[in-house]
Amino acid sequence: MHNELQQFITKKLPIINAKLNSLLAATNVSETLKSSMAYSINAGGKRIRPLLVLATLEDLGVESEDALTVACAAELLHTYSLIHDDLPCMDDDNFRRGKPTNHIVYGEGVAVLAGDALQTLAFGSLTHLSDTSAQDTIRIIRLLSDASGATGMVGGQMLDIEGETKSVSLSELETIHVNKTGALLSFCIGAGAILAGLDEEKSAKLKDFAYHIGLAFQIQDDILDITSTTEELGKTAGSDALSEKSTYPSLLGLEGAMARLAEHHQSARESLAFLEAEHPLLGLFADYIVERES
Repeated sequence: MHNELQQFITKKLPIINAKLNSLLAATNVSETLKSSMAYSINAGGKRIRPLLVLATLEDLGVESEDALTVACAAELLHTYSLIHDDLPCMDDDNFRRGKPTNHIVYGEGVAVLAGDALQTLAFGSLTHLSDTSAQDTIRIIRLLSDASGATGMVGGQMLDIEGETKSVSLSELETIHVNKTGALLSFCIGAGAILAGLDEEKSAKLKDFAYHIGLAFQIQDDILDITSTTEELGKTAGSDALSEKSTYPSLLGLEGAMARLAEHHQSARESLAFLEAEHPLLGLFADYIVERES
């Protein structure tokens, strides 16, 4: 990992974690429910999504008091999706980030409710932005709704379930992952652009960047599923093959998937040409996404 990115992450992670836990602490709910929510929030995630929000503003040279809240809303939403993804009725995973999944510890009923509560907390937190106009606040909430609901992540998950019973084309696979994985990553970049007051032309370039890193992220996930161990991944390795899911390696072969990964990485990098920094943080994140080993 590039030193500049490592320094940025080292500086921002404690701030993100503190904010997430302060949002949880402020909820007046059952202690069991709060414990379940906190269990998954504090299970050791990389915080890529909130870091992308903050990196976008950093690269654009803009400070925003609301950036941290928006960043944490993305992580709350992401964590809810992981809890539900791991349930027996979905991907049926027993481990996440090297620890037993939420439903293994708290039971399925509590896990479902914890996911629901994290999702609503994400949207609720966005109603408390302090230095963002009402119009831009609504734009951010709408963007998160589109990214996380039937037109985004949930829609992608539905396509993924439907794809389990049939062979899908490369185009269909990319549609699944643009929504299932890419939509929330795109929200992070798009919300950063809104907070920065970026013009339409530059916002479109960042949208293009987000599209390519979203696909790159999923391709690398698919590659790691067959090249890494369960210990390295922190979740069950080889699960895609066991469930006969369509993946980039299954459609293109391992070498073909790696070539596709390189194409999206290059396109993402090219989308950032308008940024003045020699090593923009977003570009370093693109490098990290394709080089990560878990």
